[in-house]
Amino acid sequence: MSRLLRVETGPYAPPAPARELAAVSADGARLHVEIHGPDGAPAVVLAHGWTCSTAFWAAQIRELAADHRVIAYDQRGHGRSPASPACSAEALADDLEAVLEATLAPGEQAVIAGHSMGGMTVMAASARPAFRAHAAAVLLCSTGSSQLVAASTVVPIRAGRPRTWLTRRILGSRAPLGPVTPLARRILRYGTMGAGSAPHMVEACARIVHACPRKVRHAWSQVLDLLDLDHGVRELRVPTAVVVGTADRLTPPVQARALAAALPHCTGIVELPGIGHMTPIEAPELVTGTIRELVHAHIQVVSEESA
Repeated sequence: MSRLLRVETGPYAPPAPARELAAVSADGARLHVEIHGPDGAPAVVLAHGWTCSTAFWAAQIRELAADHRVIAYDQRGHGRSPASPACSAEALADDLEAVLEATLAPGEQAVIAGHSMGGMTVMAASARPAFRAHAAAVLLCSTGSSQLVAASTVVPIRAGRPRTWLTRRILGSRAPLGPVTPLARRILRYGTMGAGSAPHMVEACARIVHACPRKVRHAWSQVLDLLDLDHGVRELRVPTAVVVGTADRLTPPVQARALAAALPHCTGIVELPGIGHMTPIEAPELVTGTIRELVHAHIQVVSEESA
């Protein structure tokens, strides 16, 4: 289980949940789940990305929990969810189904937001019965469905076999990340964030990413390398918004544009100038606002008087 190196104060300090529970996936894997906000409020489910945790969504949770029931969970091997030998797109889909079934009432719908690998989780689950029963709308942040290593621009050379080979070695490295030092922050900002990211944003991302165990980081890098979820995009039939930063090196805008073109019901794509891969931290107001808009447009709230 990962070390929880969290920011203690400020907008990226994780708020305390109203309650916690363990969702059990199809293979018995246990997933740490947090629930924030009032019972009966419109539901939002947050799926984080590779090497992250529920702490990644701190800014969204803090703002949304005032009038939404926010459900955030740690992907297997991340945060407080124990590691599992099963690492695959199917496992991601199983896990999301388990969280939905453990936290939502029969027939209850939610807006589901996924960042990076969390967005891939949504694509992997798009045809699953539980997903279709509970998903009212989706937000895909900084993500892609296939050719992830080949499309990445982390290595600043022309696209082709040499760049793909180098990118695969970097992203799949087994080396420990070590403590959060000034050099580590600079490397992380280059690879995952826009050049203008504020120091407190970089610090929050560094603490979260460095907390991920290297074995977990490596295992999931192998899954992402071979991932092909183009079919899952075509099965994602609910209203779906897409957000990407123009400076995203891990899942560049070309990936987001391909998603928007393939989605059956894309409500729009937003490209954020100068923002990198960590959109929920780099552009928290925009991401939170987009989730709110999806809730307002696609979740019908029944008042006690009309019930």
